[in-house]
Amino acid sequence: MLKSLRQFRLSERIVLGSLALSLASGVLAGQDTAGAAPTPSGSTRSQSQTSGQNQNQKDQGIPDAPSAVQPPQPAPENPLPTPANPGEQTPRTAPENQPPPQANALPRTNQVTPPPINLRTVPEGGATKEQANAQEELFTIVKNVNQVLVPVTVKDESGHLVNGLVSQDFTVLEGGKKQKPNFFTSDPFALSAAVILDLGMKDVDVQKVNHTFPALEGAFSEFDEVSIYGYSNAVSQISGWGAAGEKLSSTLDDLRAVRGRNNGPPVTGGPLGPQGPTINNMPVDASAPTVYTPQQESHVLNDAVLKAALDLAKRDRTRRKVIFVISDGREYRSNASYRDVLKVLLTNNIMVYGIGLGGSAIPGYNELGKLHLPRFGYTDMLDKYVNATTGGKASKELTRAGIEDAYIQIMGDARNQYTLGYATEAKPSGSYRNIEVRVNRPSCRSSIRPCVWVETRDGYYPVPPVRP
Repeated sequence: MLKSLRQFRLSERIVLGSLALSLASGVLAGQDTAGAAPTPSGSTRSQSQTSGQNQNQKDQGIPDAPSAVQPPQPAPENPLPTPANPGEQTPRTAPENQPPPQANALPRTNQVTPPPINLRTVPEGGATKEQANAQEELFTIVKNVNQVLVPVTVKDESGHLVNGLVSQDFTVLEGGKKQKPNFFTSDPFALSAAVILDLGMKDVDVQKVNHTFPALEGAFSEFDEVSIYGYSNAVSQISGWGAAGEKLSSTLDDLRAVRGRNNGPPVTGGPLGPQGPTINNMPVDASAPTVYTPQQESHVLNDAVLKAALDLAKRDRTRRKVIFVISDGREYRSNASYRDVLKVLLTNNIMVYGIGLGGSAIPGYNELGKLHLPRFGYTDMLDKYVNATTGGKASKELTRAGIEDAYIQIMGDARNQYTLGYATEAKPSGSYRNIEVRVNRPSCRSSIRPCVWVETRDGYYPVPPVRP
């Protein structure tokens, strides 16, 4: 009996050992099947092997528990590629030799590149300022500064230009107060010249001027721009702005055919009057008398200067703006007044030069003509414009050669001037401001008369502020 019991226990041990070996063989076979390559399409798998493989794949998706011995592995650095086509799905492939993620590893966030900052550079003072409160505005100081340019002509006692002066030789006073110059140059300027021809002068004077047109054209350089104006009873711009060249020559050639007014008074009566033949001052046809009213003469010099000044105000500011008038200086029946025209000239820094014709060599005759007589207008208006804008006088010429020489001299004086500039802190307004320019000549020893003559305007009107 004891022997039978021993045999039974031995058989039991053998059975348990065989069962353990079979279980271990099954587990090893399942792992080999999961790691092996896929079988060909012709081969078949058993149901047990397929279920074992699915179970092993599910187990691989479960992360390992955190280990106290080994640190957690970092997440993979290379993210999955983004498909070019959103509707197309990219198959996910596990990276080679990459361990599975640990359970305690933090998820990796997508690094989004921030958009670039748009920086826009604005000029100084161009940015919008914050609105100051009322208390801060009480302590705000407003400072108005205007730049004033003063062209100056310096001549010696012989009437020749004085060259070689520097800024230290000049002193500028405004309202009796010395100003500090911030600009000085002796370089010549290109001209914007408006030439005004008086077509209402006597015919003999008009024809005298017509023969000097070649010399007038030669007085301008290739860098100057010229426009021709004419006036008598009305003002007209004969040619637009352009450089001295063929266009200017063609305009002046056409003006040679223009005639001036007759020297005698108009015939309004008598046997040769416009009403027809008369007998004893009675018209032959008494039933239809002819009444003749002669056209009243006008000499609108103010209107002509104003028209040219308004056009010059629109020209380039880098040029020197000049009005050159060839006239007998008579003004009558203009719509614009001298005061209004002068304000436009001084506000826009425009200088007026002129050649006066129609004078006489008789002593005292020209001075007598400056008297203002009712219904005859003014005869010295050209001199007033020249003196107020340049500090000089209009040139009085009686001969053709004298007129041609005056062209060269006047244009040379206008182009070759000293230009002084200073900043005034006076508040912009419509009031007139007096200025004075002095030239310091330490080498001058004369105590009777000054060694130099300074020609410049006596004052100016400030430019009004430009509003947006």
